[in-house]
Amino acid sequence: MTPISELENALRTGDIVFTRIPGFPFRQIADATGTWTNHVGIVVGFNSAGAVVAESRVPLSRRTRFANFVRRSADGRVAVLRLPRPLSDAEILRLGQAIRCRLGRLYDTGFNLRSRRQFCSRFVREVLQESTGTEIGEITTFRELLERNRGADLRLWKMWYFGNIPWERTTVTPESLYTSPSLNVVFDGTVRRQGRSRSISQPRSEHIR
Repeated sequence: MTPISELENALRTGDIVFTRIPGFPFRQIADATGTWTNHVGIVVGFNSAGAVVAESRVPLSRRTRFANFVRRSADGRVAVLRLPRPLSDAEILRLGQAIRCRLGRLYDTGFNLRSRRQFCSRFVREVLQESTGTEIGEITTFRELLERNRGADLRLWKMWYFGNIPWERTTVTPESLYTSPSLNVVFDGTVRRQGRSRSISQPRSEHIR
């Protein structure tokens, strides 16, 4: 395990932070995509309290202290990915502008890419694209998503959508951001508040996925 404070010291603006929210329906998001992560935010900057993460969450998109963001993750599971280069000053400025335009928006529990609301993976994908021009994540329909992961419990999804899964609705998942070839792994493991640390710069292949 790595102390949260050590991981925080390694962050830079534009880093993408993945966690696992334990509640329903977020567990089903992870199950449906065949991975552990179901929530994601982006480091927008730093203040006197430390790193600040922007995220789309229930009920409204907002800024959150990094330490608080990762403490919500089940079993301390966290990953930090980033572009292979630092953001320029102009990109950091655009990043802040893109985030401010999205703060205070209602969370979209339907995970609809065309909605006027937001959800976490859409929020991060659009912010990064607007600020750097880099596209991460794969746009997919619910049909494609659930056909690729046939172990997903469709009963739960039918219940969530009142008996009618929107098969042709387009969405983007935290998993597709997490596996993006455009990003490098900074950290992928578990965190704790205190204790001995380990390296946080291992290559992608050495991390638990």
